[in-house]
Amino acid sequence: MTVAELNPEMENEEGFEVPYHVALTTYFSYAILFIIGSIRDFYRTLRRTGKKGYAPLCKDFEDFYTRRLYHRIQDCFNRPIASAPTNWIDVVERVSYDSNKTLHQTENTVRCLNLGSYNYLGFASHDEYCTPRVVEAMNKYGASACSARIDSGTTVLHNELEVLVAKYVGKPAAMVHGMGYATNSTSLPVLVGKGGLIVSDALNHASIVNGSRGSGAKIKVFQHNTTFLLSVHEMKLEDSRDYLYFLIDASHLEQVLREAISQGQPRTHRPWKKILVVIEGIYSMEGETCRLKEIVTVAKKYKTFIYLDEAHSIGAIGKTGKGICELQGVDTADIDVMMGTFTKSFGSCGGYIAGSEELIKYMKYTNPAHLYATSMSVPAVQQVISALEVILGLDGSNRGAMKLTQVRENSNYVRSELRNRGFEVLGDTDSPVMPVMLYNPGKIPAFSRECLKRNVAVVVVAFPATPLLLARTRVCISASHTREDLDKAVKVISEVGEMCNIKYFPRKLAEDEKFFWYDQKKLE
Repeated sequence: MTVAELNPEMENEEGFEVPYHVALTTYFSYAILFIIGSIRDFYRTLRRTGKKGYAPLCKDFEDFYTRRLYHRIQDCFNRPIASAPTNWIDVVERVSYDSNKTLHQTENTVRCLNLGSYNYLGFASHDEYCTPRVVEAMNKYGASACSARIDSGTTVLHNELEVLVAKYVGKPAAMVHGMGYATNSTSLPVLVGKGGLIVSDALNHASIVNGSRGSGAKIKVFQHNTTFLLSVHEMKLEDSRDYLYFLIDASHLEQVLREAISQGQPRTHRPWKKILVVIEGIYSMEGETCRLKEIVTVAKKYKTFIYLDEAHSIGAIGKTGKGICELQGVDTADIDVMMGTFTKSFGSCGGYIAGSEELIKYMKYTNPAHLYATSMSVPAVQQVISALEVILGLDGSNRGAMKLTQVRENSNYVRSELRNRGFEVLGDTDSPVMPVMLYNPGKIPAFSRECLKRNVAVVVVAFPATPLLLARTRVCISASHTREDLDKAVKVISEVGEMCNIKYFPRKLAEDEKFFWYDQKKLE
């Protein structure tokens, strides 16, 4: 039994209650889409032509969603831009003459407010400190090393960045990769193999999912930020007829670990060779942070390793931008493997793995991205070094601290304004990622196109990046956004939200609520 089952009004911790008609109309829309699409596919098979004797290269049903939904609204995705991804961007206009099956670029651009890029600290455009150093590095080293790290792809700047990153995240050593996605997908198979167990958050990124599948380890999934009721304790309040109900709960992660350890490996029931808990700092499609303190407590209890992905949290949250550990007061020594990317807050590309010296030494000997992939380009390396120096104040200014304050204030301002206007906005305080729920498939293109007409560029997200019924638009806030930019964003989103009917008004909880909800930590 869950907390929501005891008190359904508390089901959405953000205070929103999605109307039943929204869910019903969403199901109905997909049902109509599926029925009509299936009928069209039936007639399509009657006149199918292909290579005689060859099997179809793509299966019909696997390609169904792409053909019947995505192609019809693909003008809302993959929009090319003709400028740096700062607070305002130039979006290239596209036209279609065959109902969106193909799109053609024009020579025209539209100046739009950018609410879709991960440029959290504003380093993606020209910077007075970073850009001259990047240009100097490119003139000296060239645009690419044209070699893997283990061959001739390591420069003094790569080594300098690894030392700086390790110091910044609070670990003894670090290694950098040329691609953030590959950092996860190639590191996890090196860390865990057959006979091991990966316990992964249900909302982890695709790079983690693919890396886990490629490891050969057994994979178990625990529900994101979910607790389950263990017992209820009742206490009569002094001089009152009211009662206070305490809920004693335990994390779903602990339940999964307890069962996995007690049962052992499949068939043989031997003990697991290794157990790795994989989580993220900020979840990119929800904007939520993980409950790191509770996860560390459970991991220590069951003697499991922790792999923390800070792609969206490093440089974006925490007093000095050091991520989820700093924000929640967790010692980095309790995290065995710290991963992050340079593609968000640092305005560059690539990723890193940080940990003990022994771990990094082992990874450099075995990780295929280090052994075979082309190393991170030197200008991109210099961009990260320069951005870190600004964040740490090594440039002789306080711009880094101001950027961190600005992105935090901007994020909380927009989140508060959108919620006050009735939108269902996911995400936690201080997170620069804030999804606004759309649900209905028909509202995906409507919202995107109407915002573009008003010179606001937004990112809409649908299946397979999210569950089929949970389509949303994802607003990303940057330190480069001014208050005027944010007011325009809120105004346009509110106006388009009225047109699309996606305002699900928040319901305030009664002040005299007799039930008080505590987590395990508070009760202790």
